[in-house]
Amino acid sequence: MFDVGLSELMVIGVVALVVIGPERLPKVARTAGLLLGRLQRYVSDVKADINREIQLDELKKLQREVAEQADQTAASVRHEVGELESTLQNSIAPPQVVTGTAAEPAVLPAAVSSGPTFSGSAPEKPTTVAEAPATEPKKS
Repeated sequence: MFDVGLSELMVIGVVALVVIGPERLPKVARTAGLLLGRLQRYVSDVKADINREIQLDELKKLQREVAEQADQTAASVRHEVGELESTLQNSIAPPQVVTGTAAEPAVLPAAVSSGPTFSGSAPEKPTTVAEAPATEPKKS
């Protein structure tokens, strides 16, 4: 901090001895030493507080980064799980045999007979899903 050599300290000591006097010099030197010690402790406490605040800010920044990474990872896992579920649902779902749109009802196939029958009349009208007869479960 200050560049004070041995010669400067001797000059300060001689001036203090002349100004203060030999009787009060030890008491003044002791008081000056105590004040200097308090000043050094105060400065070191302030430095320690500043270092703690810096470390706390760094830890908070690191915590935010880790939380962001965890959120991104969770979102990625949710997305992958959703894709996997949809893929599994598509592979497990039975194929759609009867299909139709709201404008065009699905057509059910006519009853299958043992062989083709040829008659002179017109073929039967196909049955739609809405017109299909409801079947009741068999009682045992």
